[in-house]
Formats: sequence, structure tokens, C-alpha cells
Amino acid sequence: MSGWLPAGAASNEAAILRIDATRESANQDSRARVLVFHYTAEDFETSLKLLTEPRYRTSAHYLIPDAGTLARDPSALRLVAEERRAWHAGVSHWRGERYLNDNSIGIEIVNRGYPSPEQDDWPLTRRQWRDFDDAQIRLAGWLAADIVERHGIAPDNVVGHADIAPGRKADPGPRFPWERLYREFGVGAWPDGDDVRRLLAAQPRAADPVSWQRRLSAYGYDAPLTGNWDGKTRDAIATFQMHFRQSRFDGEPDAESSAILDALLLKYRGADIDEGEGGGA
Repeated sequence: MSGWLPAGAASNEAAILRIDATRESANQDSRARVLVFHYTAEDFETSLKLLTEPRYRTSAHYLIPDAGTLARDPSALRLVAEERRAWHAGVSHWRGERYLNDNSIGIEIVNRGYPSPEQDDWPLTRRQWRDFDDAQIRLAGWLAADIVERHGIAPDNVVGHADIAPGRKADPGPRFPWERLYREFGVGAWPDGDDVRRLLAAQPRAADPVSWQRRLSAYGYDAPLTGNWDGKTRDAIATFQMHFRQSRFDGEPDAESSAILDALLLKYRGADIDEGEGGGA
């Protein structure tokens, strides 16, 4: 007997479901196309409670504990199977897609972000950001390298929660070592220094909001083409800077940030930026 019979069907046998998996189609890929890093903003025990108990309605696929916990047990915690949808991204956008819970894997790292909730209302540049521990970054790097290889996740689809929700979220913050992940673990995107230096010399004197919005959107950010220096555009610039230019993340459209953006577009989008097309200041 093959197939299955619903309960109550006329049969002398129990309902049976049989699946033959000996042949597999080559026409497939992973549903996971984006890898998102977060910090928890809480200690380990509170983070674990928030990410697992039903009343909090939030989750992530993996949790990287704090340094003290890792010293006792150097393991990442898998809280949600990768083939299942975790509730970590919320209202989000990246490269034209929204609500990224459906196509992403989330890694939470225990880190307070900044010490006091009172700093929520402070400018990003005035918050007292916490460093990540070396053991956390090594474990996160190994885990992420394994995930991106197995799922074929593109380097420019390795992002932070802030990248997919500018102005709403700030994690993993300006102390997260994106360049280290790129150089040491081969994870994520990073501009080539020679391209940045060459493109920096070509930046125009005056910053153009249309150019910034167009290029931020081309890379993946949610930056509607309004032609104005509106809050959403400045949030996207600040978030971009927290990721790629951590020495300055005030949301001001400076020439170096513009050159970095041009270099990323050149490397990952194949978009050669002609002289005069940048948006620096």
C-alpha cells in the first residue's frame, strides 16, 4: 500500500504515509538568503528567557552567550531549527524584500549595547557602547562561516538588525567587528581599500540627497527617493556608517562614507561609479 488514508477511512490497515526520497531535483536552493546579527541588550539569563518563553513572542535561530558562560561551555545555543522561521527581524527591509523573518537566519549575541535604557533617546554617537568579547566573536565567526557556506548566502546579505531596520534598531551597534568577520572568517561584505581611495578623490563638493538615496537603495537599504535630507535618509546613512565606517556614524553624508558606498557598489553590484556621480560633502 502506498500513500495515506485519513482517519476513519475504510481500510484494514492503519493510516500510512510513505515518501520515496531516493531522487532529488537539482532545481532548488536554500530559503535562507540573509544572515542577520543582533545583540540581545540583556544579560545571558534574561536573553534566554526572552528568546524562548512564549509570552515574549521573539526568537532567534542561535544565541551566543556571554564570555563567562562561554568559559564554562563554549557552545552556541540553537533555539530554532534553521529550516523554521524565527521571529527576530520584525518590520524590516533589505534589497527590495520586506519582513525578512521568512528568508533569514538570526544570530543573537549577548551584549548590553549600552549600559542604560536612558540612552535610548541619546544620539547614536553619544551612547556608551559595549565591546564584544573575543570568545563571542570567534564563535560567531565560525558559526556564521558555516551558515553562509551551507546556505550559499551572499556576502552583501550578511547584515545587522540596524541595516534592515534603520532608525528603529541599532544592533549590533558600532562596536561589532564587521571587518574582522570579513578578513578572519570570510563572512560578510567589505570594500576594497584601493577602490575607496580612488573613489574618494572623485567625490563632488556638495552632497546630493538623490544620489545618496539612489545608491543606498541600490546596495540594499530602505531609503526612498524623496530628494530631501529627511529623517529616513539620515537614519540609513548613520546605519550604513555604523557598519562600514565606525569612526563616524552621525548620519552626515561625508565624502569618505560616500566613497565607501561607491566601492561597495562597484564590488558587489558591478556598478562602476563615474566621476561626479558620488554624493560626498
